[in-house]
Amino acid sequence: MNFELNEDRRMLADALGRYLSEQYPAEARNHAAYGPLGYSPETFATLAEIGAIGALVPEADGGFGGAGADIALVFQTLGRHLVAAPMLGALLVARALTEAGSPAQRAHLPGLMDGSLLAALAHDEPANHYELERVATSARREGDAWVLDGAKAVVPFGDQAQLLLISARTAGGVADAQGLSLFLVPGDAPGLATRGYGRIDGGHAAEVTLQGVRLGADALLGEEGQGLALLERIVGYGVLALSAESLGAMGRARDDTLEYLRTRRQFGVPIGSFQALQHRMADLLLEVEQARSAVTNAAAALDVADRTAREKALSAAKYTVGRVGTLVAEEAIQLHGGIGVTWELPLAHYAKRLVMIDHQLGDMDHHLARWMALG
Repeated sequence: MNFELNEDRRMLADALGRYLSEQYPAEARNHAAYGPLGYSPETFATLAEIGAIGALVPEADGGFGGAGADIALVFQTLGRHLVAAPMLGALLVARALTEAGSPAQRAHLPGLMDGSLLAALAHDEPANHYELERVATSARREGDAWVLDGAKAVVPFGDQAQLLLISARTAGGVADAQGLSLFLVPGDAPGLATRGYGRIDGGHAAEVTLQGVRLGADALLGEEGQGLALLERIVGYGVLALSAESLGAMGRARDDTLEYLRTRRQFGVPIGSFQALQHRMADLLLEVEQARSAVTNAAAALDVADRTAREKALSAAKYTVGRVGTLVAEEAIQLHGGIGVTWELPLAHYAKRLVMIDHQLGDMDHHLARWMALG
């Protein structure tokens, strides 16, 4: 496997890293992430202009990337700079359109890539506990229209999304694998209501309710009742993105902790000279490298034809970053001491994000069980 970045990816990584280093300091990030919108529209627009969203979409669909390595590169850079922005929604909805969208539906892609159209996946429900097939939201036909009823929980930036990709059951029971369908729903559709709130790690989420939301026949994405396989594929892109974001955040927390151990002095010497702390840091470095290997493996497996191999690699990565991310957050704070939990120190915000990534698109317990079930 070739681990070297090609010229295009190297240029994108340099441009993204330079922009975020110079224009997205911790103070600006916190002001945006914990502000009324949960992100900076200006920063999001610049990320799109640099090409961060276009890199998530295949060339055949108007982008200039779309491979697992491209997704991992973009989100690892975002994670290192703790960017709060609706990037995950852009990835998930864009890839749903590239996988199964009609020509009319794919007309949304340019708006997604230039950042003018905010999108979100609304799938999780209060009782589904990460199980993709467990959907209670219903969709029924009325003439040529679809009518949706139900509720979705913790939809990232769902209160501001102009386009929602919503899972709903068109047949079968709540936990049946068959009968699941996906719909593209405008954010201002009559009968759709959102209640937005700030997340503990920055950014926004929303509770979404649907009461008699009437959609045209063209709102259905893909085949009726066959949405589970498509949903699994879409979520796989998100699992890789979150795993890479976690890896980027771990790297920054690791580097900041190493610098602190080199500069913080006690008894007249740097505390990094104490053997007990050296051992703890060495263990941490090994764990981060293990997480890096898992994410690299998942990126390489993203487009393989063998579903079992692909999904096992993705679940292995998500499990690993969940476990290692929590360890990095705890160890980095302990090695900093009391200052590690202060609002002013960026580390505290990295720790919150590392812990909360574990709860998006399946936590470590879910993905360990899934990896075992896949054989």
